Amino acid sequence: MQAIWQSESVVARTQIIARSLRHWTGRELLPGGFSPAELAEKVFLAPFVLVAHGTEADPVLNYGNQSALTLWEMSWAELTRMPSRLTAGAPERGERARLLAAVAAQGFIDDYSGVRLSKPGRRFRIGPATVWNLLSETGRPAGQAAMFSRWDFR
Repeated sequence: MQAIWQSESVVARTQIIARSLRHWTGRELLPGGFSPAELAEKVFLAPFVLVAHGTEADPVLNYGNQSALTLWEMSWAELTRMPSRLTAGAPERGERARLLAAVAAQGFIDDYSGVRLSKPGRRFRIGPATVWNLLSETGRPAGQAAMFSRWDFR
């Protein structure tokens, strides 16, 4: 069975995520010169959480590394079918919507924190998180991504 990070679509999505982070912040997703396949594996197995969603009217998550899958207590198939708004509980969704609007306008933010909800309903606070717009190779909107290394369960 093929590992998640070996999928052509995951390798391509990782490239969009990395290129977009560099575009907005000047930072690399991971230091070092990796081939696209190596970067996809290293990012998927990294100790930080990385998630991304597309450009649908109700954006659906299309990427979550192993740290994200563990934190949200979901499989890849579950995570990548879930509208990203459902990563937050109902009381936090207004705050999350304001965050995404700010990112859409500015390109990225580096200091987001908020409460999220795992599949079984465990609440956890994330942050600080970097959230940024994703751009295709031609500069078209391709969604948004979020990355963070700190969280604590409530």
